[in-house]
Amino acid sequence: MARPLVNDLAGQLTEVLPERLRTEAAQRLNAAGMELPDVLPEISDALRGIHLPESEADLTAAQTRLVFQELLVMQLALAMRRRSLTSELRAPSLECTATVRNRILRRFPFELTGDQRRVMDVIAADMARQFPMNRLLQGDVGSGKTVVAIFAMLVAVAGGHQATLMAPTEVLARQHHATLQRMLADSRVRVGLLCGSLGAAERRETVEKIRAGELDIVIGTQALLYGVEFHRLGLCVIDEQHKFGVKQRVTLRDGGVDPHYLVMSATPIPRSVAMTQFGDVDLSTLREKPAGRGAVHTYLAGDSWRDRWWAFVKERVAEGRQAFVVAPRVGPEVESADEELSELIDPAEPPAEDITSVHSTYEQLRTGPLKGLRVGLLHGRMASDEKQQVMESFAEGELDVLVSTTVIEVGIDVPNATVMAILGGNRFGLAQLHQLRGRVSRGTHAGHVCVFVDGDKPPQDDERLKVFEQTLDGFELAEADFRLRGPGDVLGQRQSGDARLRIADLHRDVEILQVAREMAQDWIDQDPEMESEGLEDLKSQVLRRYGNHLDLSDGA
Repeated sequence: MARPLVNDLAGQLTEVLPERLRTEAAQRLNAAGMELPDVLPEISDALRGIHLPESEADLTAAQTRLVFQELLVMQLALAMRRRSLTSELRAPSLECTATVRNRILRRFPFELTGDQRRVMDVIAADMARQFPMNRLLQGDVGSGKTVVAIFAMLVAVAGGHQATLMAPTEVLARQHHATLQRMLADSRVRVGLLCGSLGAAERRETVEKIRAGELDIVIGTQALLYGVEFHRLGLCVIDEQHKFGVKQRVTLRDGGVDPHYLVMSATPIPRSVAMTQFGDVDLSTLREKPAGRGAVHTYLAGDSWRDRWWAFVKERVAEGRQAFVVAPRVGPEVESADEELSELIDPAEPPAEDITSVHSTYEQLRTGPLKGLRVGLLHGRMASDEKQQVMESFAEGELDVLVSTTVIEVGIDVPNATVMAILGGNRFGLAQLHQLRGRVSRGTHAGHVCVFVDGDKPPQDDERLKVFEQTLDGFELAEADFRLRGPGDVLGQRQSGDARLRIADLHRDVEILQVAREMAQDWIDQDPEMESEGLEDLKSQVLRRYGNHLDLSDGA
């Protein structure tokens, strides 16, 4: 009964992969270690081989053909978008001469890592071209991504253009602004800040200075996108958290000229995700950590550890150190810990009554186990100036302990803070836990992070937390998180669960994905519009599947 039906359906399918493409694919896949025939099967044979295989080899060839086609269609779409974001657009050519490079590097009062120098060279080459750089910079926490971004911004300024850095939160934007002001205090580079909490008069003055070219570097949040006209924008540095697409790029275009773009990822990206969600950009990676960083020790704990831990915190404070205490929510009426950042609470976790709020934790600690210490409170729902005042007090050593939500997650730099307690650790994703841990590895002193969990379940029973305790390498954690959470909607908005892919599995099929990516890039380089004979149906499938999502009809 099944055989006639399968044969009938197989005969109705349109072959979109010409034989020369299926032959090349088989050759590359075999070179990657697979055992396949010299030519991938036609689509009709692949359907029969899936449902009515005559041998294990037939089944493998059929599965590979279908997986490859699905991944190739995606990679062709990404390659087309990548091309539309680069060679079809114009950008200012900003050459970084040896003199400019040396002058910039003298601004950094520390030794750069080999990775930082290598990535700076690549970025300088990108920015010298006449089409926009579109580069993603990924690195582990503390690997020095911000230093690379500052280098790129100063290259733009040296070339007579402006640069802007968009931070995910105002707290971090103000920190970057303060850092640049200190670094460039004796230079002619003019640095400005634009964020939502500025008063109307101050915002108007700043916007006018940007328009008139009286500010060279502008640090801010997405407030930069609204009602702001740059005099001569050459570089835009964007945090990964921002949803920055075609419409936002048009906002920053000036007379048909685009700025260069550098996107910084907060955490390392799994290999297969880098080839899919970020497949339309060039990728640079920082693995080395700056020399002299202290080791970080991670512990999992239940309630029985709390008294011992708070005693340990008091001991470290007595030695002159500072501590973070992170709670997963603001208060009992607020669902998530920090409304400014995404992916805060694992959606698979059911709500619990015993989850600790930042307000209750603050009151309990300052009147209980940490009484006598200077304890501060910080969360995303505080007024911007109040948040800034608390962070400055902590950074200047006027507070011993900061009880906070995950508003401290990204980039906050207080080297003297070496101790962290994370409450309700089972409510956070691996990437977020690693980001939080990165706040206590900024200086030369050893760091200590203790993760407590809500409920009666022992923390050692949580596979995710065990991986976190045992692994300090952010790249290993990214792969583990990908394996545990799933790939998500690969080119969409969801952060976990099943991908839009119907057949391919990004964890299982990463080698096929690599071959599909290489072939797609080669084909689009040779034939940008896919106009070669025999590609009409394949191009139609690409546009039908991803055209609207990736703006392939109008990449500019």
